[in-house]
Amino acid sequence: MREVDVHTLNTAWTGNATVVDVREDFEHARGRVPGAMLIPLGELADRVHEVPRAGRVFVICASGNRSQMGSMILAQAGHDAVSVAGGTAAWARSGYPLERG
Repeated sequence: MREVDVHTLNTAWTGNATVVDVREDFEHARGRVPGAMLIPLGELADRVHEVPRAGRVFVICASGNRSQMGSMILAQAGHDAVSVAGGTAAWARSGYPLERG
């Protein structure tokens, strides 16, 4: 399983990286990496075709646990997927912007 920190995501994010948030709807609404696609972990295997194939996919959750499983699901489907260590909590603690609503 490959993992990156939020600083690596921030560098890629400013270049329009694909970010898949595997949390539930209510968690996603509280705050997310701007532009992140919401595909809850329980739906990811059935919706993997919705994730763009070009470039690396950054998979994020609340703290980094579900994103590890999500990155494995995407990698098995042929994506260049990595889990974001510390998840959205680490993103927010680092002072990076959050979208809400």
